[in-house]
Amino acid sequence: MNIVLFDGFCNLCNSTAVFLIKYDVNNNLHFAAQQTESGKTIMQQHAILDDNNSIILVKGNKVFYKSDAVIEIAKFITGWPSIFQYSSILPKGFRNALYDFVAKNRYRMFGKRHTCSIPCEADKKFFL
Repeated sequence: MNIVLFDGFCNLCNSTAVFLIKYDVNNNLHFAAQQTESGKTIMQQHAILDDNNSIILVKGNKVFYKSDAVIEIAKFITGWPSIFQYSSILPKGFRNALYDFVAKNRYRMFGKRHTCSIPCEADKKFFL
């Protein structure tokens, strides 16, 4: 199972999860907010530090962070967003610096929720 762990309080992160569901036509991805019991359990099972500043992909027993997670996630989706998998040609330091800039400023740019969002009925099957 491929699990995307994201910051459940972040508007950008929640919107990204909904966006990914739309483009994951083969239903390869499942989602869990890092703040939920499911998210915390998965993080413990894979020795992932509590880091709400990074999207995390758990792909089998392998864990991907930041821009590496974005690249791996893009391999599962269809349509124009899959182009992000080709950002691997950029130096990892540059990719992660850009990722860190957005992560650091995401609440200011996109807002923050006071509680984790609840997925709509049609999307609940994708969330753990």
